[in-house]
Amino acid sequence: QAHLVESGGGSVQIGGSLRLSCTVSGSTLDGSNVAWFRQARGSKCEMVSSYRHDGRTFYLDSVKGRFASSRDNAENTAYLQMDNLKPEYTGMYYCALNIIAPEVSPCPLASNLFGQGTQVTVFS
Repeated sequence: QAHLVESGGGSVQIGGSLRLSCTVSGSTLDGSNVAWFRQARGSKCEMVSSYRHDGRTFYLDSVKGRFASSRDNAENTAYLQMDNLKPEYTGMYYCALNIIAPEVSPCPLASNLFGQGTQVTVFS
C-alpha cells in the first residue's frame, strides 16, 4: 500500500521560502492526483494546492502567486515551492494521494493516502 513522507518544513522569517517534498512509496505517482493540505492549530484541514495527473493545478486564493506545485513522476516525488511566506501560512502541511477536496476534517492521518506532515512556521 502507499506510504507518503513529507519533508522540507522548518521555521522561516516573513518573506522566506521553503520547498516541501512528498516522497511516495508502495504506489506510483504517475496517473495519480496529489494534493497539499494545511492544518493550523485550531483550524480546519484545508487543501492549499493540488496537481492532478492531467496537469491541472489548484491553489487556494490566499497562496496564489506564492506557492507552486510540481511533481517528478520518475522520482515518485511531489513538491510544493512556497515563496514570500506569511505568518498565516504557519501550520502542519500534509501531502495526499488521490484526495481532492476543499477540506477534510479532521486530517485523515490514519489513511495510507495521507502523510504524517511537516511543520512550517513563519515568524516576524
